[in-house]
Amino acid sequence: QVQLVESGGGLVQAGGSLRLSCTTSGNIFNINSMGWYRQAPGKQRELVAVISRGGGSTYADSVKGRFTISRDNAKNTVYLQMNSLKLEDTGVYYCNIVYISRTYWGQGTQVTVSS
Repeated sequence: QVQLVESGGGLVQAGGSLRLSCTTSGNIFNINSMGWYRQAPGKQRELVAVISRGGGSTYADSVKGRFTISRDNAKNTVYLQMNSLKLEDTGVYYCNIVYISRTYWGQGTQVTVSS
């Protein structure tokens, strides 16, 4: 079975930082893409950042220059370093992977940015 476990969410002041982690369990190898999505109340889920197995990454325009995605292939773990957080970054952040052409999701972790 493939399971994704996220950690690192919480409450942070505007301008602060958080680091999200997501580890994929199961006897799997060579995960394709790994990424992060988020969903704010009343809005659709949107891509935040995605990283290929080789390390190439893309970001939503709203987070460019503030967030950094990285991965450790040996640990099947993806990270999202979030700096200079803004109120509009508030939402549930979901870890995502693509493995053998299937998409898997974590349960989500709440990120709340306060004034």
